[in-house]
Amino acid sequence: MDWADFGVDLHLELDASGGRRAGLERALRDAIRDGRLPPSTRLPATRTLAAELGLSRGTVSAAYDQLVAEGWLVARIGAGTEVSPLRRAAPPPAASPPAATPLRYDLRAGSPDVGAFPVTAWLRATRRALAAAPAGAYDYGDPRGRPELRAALAGYLGRARGVLADPERIVVTTGYVQALVLLTTVLRDAGTPRIAMEDPGLAFHREVVRRHGGAVLPLPVDDRGARADLLGAGQLAEVAAAVVTPAHQFPTGVTLHPARRHALTDWARATDGLVVEDDYDGEFRYDRQPVGAVQGTAPEQVAYVGTAAKTLGPALRLAWLVLPARLVEPVVEAKRHLDLHTEAIGQLALADLITTHAYDRQIRTVRRRYRQRRDLLLDRLDPGRGGRFTLGGVSAGLHATVRLPPDGPTEAEILAAAAARGLALGGLGGHWHGPGEHPPGLVVGYGRPPSHTYPVALDILARVLGTAGRRP
Repeated sequence: MDWADFGVDLHLELDASGGRRAGLERALRDAIRDGRLPPSTRLPATRTLAAELGLSRGTVSAAYDQLVAEGWLVARIGAGTEVSPLRRAAPPPAASPPAATPLRYDLRAGSPDVGAFPVTAWLRATRRALAAAPAGAYDYGDPRGRPELRAALAGYLGRARGVLADPERIVVTTGYVQALVLLTTVLRDAGTPRIAMEDPGLAFHREVVRRHGGAVLPLPVDDRGARADLLGAGQLAEVAAAVVTPAHQFPTGVTLHPARRHALTDWARATDGLVVEDDYDGEFRYDRQPVGAVQGTAPEQVAYVGTAAKTLGPALRLAWLVLPARLVEPVVEAKRHLDLHTEAIGQLALADLITTHAYDRQIRTVRRRYRQRRDLLLDRLDPGRGGRFTLGGVSAGLHATVRLPPDGPTEAEILAAAAARGLALGGLGGHWHGPGEHPPGLVVGYGRPPSHTYPVALDILARVLGTAGRRP
């Protein structure tokens, strides 16, 4: 039964084997007991329900009266009949023991301060976008994304990141992961599934590539960034693509050296290889001039991937690919068969945010906030105060690395000590491609915590690093 005419939808299975009235009583009790009719839900008038179920009005009235007498329902003059506010659904059966209490402070990398999301600006942009949107915006759309957003991105990326972006070569995706899936799928289908990925790098991204048919090979990273000079030789001789984070390598935080940038694009031109440029936090620079995208120097060899996850928030699920001409059609076809197209309303709102420059204002606002947080991190973790660790990656982005001395507490010991004090941290160890001797360290994110908890989290981290016992 569909109760759309009187405000609630509920399916009732009537078993009239013991009589129609008894069957209706059982069905209503079961719906209340199961939680399908929550407390204070108003029930339909007896005449309406009788017509819906094909029962007499007297049968429905008698069932209501019985359930009122039992305390399942409450009848009020002039207000109708509703489920008793004291009734609650039965609790689910006991399962596994409850999870541990969540950690109170979070310095893990990967997310921005979502409390800084520009709610007012987004609401204004959405209202303007919806008021101007053609009717076709609510239909199935182009797999590449809304033309309004692709045009806005082309202008913004060229101006802010040095990307040579034609709107016809932009594909809007639901996040970086989908962009990586699309590129992996195209390479796999072309018979070139071998992909080099930075070592260390995000393990989840490696798993994404593997799950979609790619073969991952480690591309070492040192203090000058990814070893692009190794591409085309040894075990990397036959890779078809290299996935890199040139502006602010994750997790080490180093910037790709100019000589490595040239080596990367030279390799791609010589071998018809593909550079996948993950520009995940390219807008956030503090102590140096902004570093332009590699794509601007080799647009036919680089697939550029940008995202709103760090500038606005991951919940929007909006990212973009700027593709070499040869990859546009294969990627669009893969997108068509993956999810057809990315939702349109958010695209329209983001396009408005960009064209009105509210997006630039938001970036400037949060850039100042994150610089203040970075400065506080440097102040609280100043190695000159006796610490035996070194800080890296602090000139840009939303995270820094803390390299630990080899003769000090292990990475696992530091993480455990932090957790015991309610602080969540990330270790460097989990980002390496395989087991072996790797330098111990932490990856400290300063974007995620709310502003009022961030200083406390840093104080805890400073105590952990300063008081952990040294090994002889």
